[in-house]
Amino acid sequence: MSVDDFGSDVHGEADRWADGGFGFETLAIHAGQDPDPTTGAVVVPIYQTSTFVQSEVGLHKGYEYSRSGNPTRTALESCLAALEGGRTGLAFASGLAAEDCLLRTVTKPGAHVVIPDDAYGGTYRLFAGVLARWGVDYTPVALGDLDAVRAAVRPETALIWCETPTNPLLNIADIAGLAQIAADGGARLVVDNTFASPYLQQPLALGADVVVHSTTKYLGGHSDVVGGALVTADSGFGDELAYSQNAMGGVPGAFDAWLVLRGAKTLGVRMDRHCANAQRVVELLQSSDEVAEVLYPGLAEHPGHEVAAKQMKDFGGMVSFRLAGGEQAALDVCKATRVFTLGESLGGVESLIEHPGRMTHASVAGSQLEVPADLVRLSVGIETADDLLEDLSAALASV
Repeated sequence: MSVDDFGSDVHGEADRWADGGFGFETLAIHAGQDPDPTTGAVVVPIYQTSTFVQSEVGLHKGYEYSRSGNPTRTALESCLAALEGGRTGLAFASGLAAEDCLLRTVTKPGAHVVIPDDAYGGTYRLFAGVLARWGVDYTPVALGDLDAVRAAVRPETALIWCETPTNPLLNIADIAGLAQIAADGGARLVVDNTFASPYLQQPLALGADVVVHSTTKYLGGHSDVVGGALVTADSGFGDELAYSQNAMGGVPGAFDAWLVLRGAKTLGVRMDRHCANAQRVVELLQSSDEVAEVLYPGLAEHPGHEVAAKQMKDFGGMVSFRLAGGEQAALDVCKATRVFTLGESLGGVESLIEHPGRMTHASVAGSQLEVPADLVRLSVGIETADDLLEDLSAALASV
């Protein structure tokens, strides 16, 4: 296995699997995960070590120090690259650590970024509370309006930052269209693929320059790990990001990398169930008098439905809805469920319910990105669908 200057095989293992014509589920189980050559272990070991022996100064087996590279993390990074159809995968301690590494690699004081006008609250906080102080400007735009995006691009624009579907309003952006605008403007397109996962959407194949994930969510899939990732198809750009990853140091430990790798193996089968359950939930919500509006890209009346149908395999496990009774009704529904657990995060096997305005998106209150107070967001899990429907029906009937 060839190892780069930072101790990780960021290209070779992913290429061997990605170029072999294997299906998604095969890649999820095997890419970067050959049996251990020493013991024959089928599962990648957890290399719970901070340092590695050197036979003499500068002579080692590819790893020196676990911030720079760890074999368990290498396996995860190779797998993530293969799943996204990229050449370089990089794992981080959180999704925001991945975002920070990318932004500090690509931007500098005076740079400009186009962001969604309904971006994830943590991403907005990073721009507004951290990068703005460093001299990076940003413009929130409705990314579904390509003319508006084109008009927002400036000579100093370094990135177009895209979420699709967005969190929590589930708006859809045309990745290929944004990629062309970015290329025309000399900028890069980054796509946060957390909601869709690589199983449902392949942004690099549609022209994106880099994909970002909170691997805490669907890739990990079990609500037991926090992590993040970047994937790119450009080896040179990947080397730049790998240098920053090592220099900044926001990497996951071996056990966290192992947990995400474990979760990724079942991503395909889990996503099929998430999507099927979400469709049942949407049908229930549409029939409820207590619900004023259902936000889900699988609905024909959703403004981004046609684009979503074109660039996604299915429409995902995230559903948002607005209550006819306003904010208090939304809070009451969140409190009343029994199978849906009231909590932040998403993408786990268990169903979660939350009030974005007071929870995950409290950081955008009072800004252009403020979310409706009557909004409820669901992360639909893989439980028995009838149990989820009964739980929601009872909660809605209680308001």
